[in-house]
Amino acid sequence: MSCGDASDQSRRFCVLSWDQVQRLDSILGEAVPIHGRGNFPTLSVQPRQIVQVVRARLEERGVCVKDVRLNGSAASHVLHQDTGLGYKDLDLIFGVSLKDDQAFRLVKDVVLDCLFDFLPAGVSKERISALTLKEAYVQKLVKVCNDTDRWSLISLSNNTGKNVELKFVDSLRRQFEFSVDSFQICLDSLLLFDRCSETPMSESFHPTVIGESVYGDFKEAMDHLCQRTIATRSPEEIRGGGLLKYCHLLVRGFTPTSESDMKHLQRYMCSRFFIDFSDIGEQQRKLEAYLQNHFAGMEHKRYECLMTLHQVVNESTVCLMGHERRQTLSLISMLALKVLAEQNAIPTVTNVTCYYQPAPHVQDINFSNYYIAHVQPPQCSNSYRTWLPCS
Repeated sequence: MSCGDASDQSRRFCVLSWDQVQRLDSILGEAVPIHGRGNFPTLSVQPRQIVQVVRARLEERGVCVKDVRLNGSAASHVLHQDTGLGYKDLDLIFGVSLKDDQAFRLVKDVVLDCLFDFLPAGVSKERISALTLKEAYVQKLVKVCNDTDRWSLISLSNNTGKNVELKFVDSLRRQFEFSVDSFQICLDSLLLFDRCSETPMSESFHPTVIGESVYGDFKEAMDHLCQRTIATRSPEEIRGGGLLKYCHLLVRGFTPTSESDMKHLQRYMCSRFFIDFSDIGEQQRKLEAYLQNHFAGMEHKRYECLMTLHQVVNESTVCLMGHERRQTLSLISMLALKVLAEQNAIPTVTNVTCYYQPAPHVQDINFSNYYIAHVQPPQCSNSYRTWLPCS
C-alpha cells in the first residue's frame, strides 16, 4: 500500500468522543420489544444482549466473527444527536465468512436458536420449533449470493418500525446510499469492556471506540451530517437508486451539495429505481412499505414526501415510455390523496388545482402539455338547475 493509499484509508476512521460513546452505550442498553405474531409473547431484548448471544453461539459452531458494527441511521445518531432524521432500525453487521449454502443456513439456524433464550419465563419451549419462531418473530429474511455480494439479513419484528436487523456480511460492494448514512461503529471494544471490566465507564476510563465512514472521508461525511447536506456518488449502484431516501432527505430539510450535479444524478436514481421496480404493483408495494417503515409517528410528512417524489419522477425520468411514466405519476398521486384522506386533510375546493392532460392524438400546436384549471368557489348569487327534464 502506498503512502497515499494509507492516507486515504486513515481518513475513513475516527475515534469517538466520550459523549458519543455514552450515546452508543445507551442505544445498546435500551430494551427493544420484538413483537410476536398471533399469541406469541413480546420479547424484550437489549441490542448488546443479542449481539453477545449470537456472536458466542456462532463461535461455538465454528464461525469466526471478524467484528460487529452498528450501521446506518442509529450510527449517525450516535455521532450527531441532532441529525434531523432520528433512527428507526437498529442495523447490526456481523463480519463472517459465507463461503457456501451451508454457512448461510448455519447463520439462520443460530439466530433462530438464540430467540429461545429471550422467551419469557413460563413459556413451554419443548413444543416450539425453529420454524415456528421464524414465523412468529422474523419480519424479513434475505439472502444475497452473487459475484460481488454475499450476505444475509434477518429482521426481527417491531410494530412501531424499530426493527432489530441482523446482517451477516461476507462481501458487500455498496454499503451506503448517501454520505449521511455511511457511518459504521465497531462495537467490539465496548462489548469487551462490558465483559471484562468491573469498573463502570467514565470520561477518564472508557474503551476506545472507532467509527468509519464507508463513503470514504469521515470528516467530510460528518460535515454533511451536521450541515444536513445531500451527497452521494454512482446512485445506479444502489438498489432502487436511493430515490426514496433522496426524497426523504429533501423532506427532512437536507439540501444537495450542488443543485446541478444532483439534477444529473436524479436521472440515474430514477433509472435504477424503475429497473429494480418495473411493475406498477411492485412500485406500489415498495412505496407503501417505505412510508410505513420510515414515517411511523410522522404521518404528516408522508404527503410531502410523495409530492417531492412526484416532482423528481416527473422531472428526471427518461427511461420509461410515456404511458408508463403517466401510470407511475398517477400511482404517486393516488397514494398522496389516500394519505390526505387518512389524515382527514382533503383540501376544500377553493384550494384544488386540477391537471388535465390531452389525449395522445391531440396534435394542435396551441395545446400545451397540461391545462391548469383553478377551481373557483360557487357563486351564491345565482342558482342553476342541476338536471334537465326529459322531452
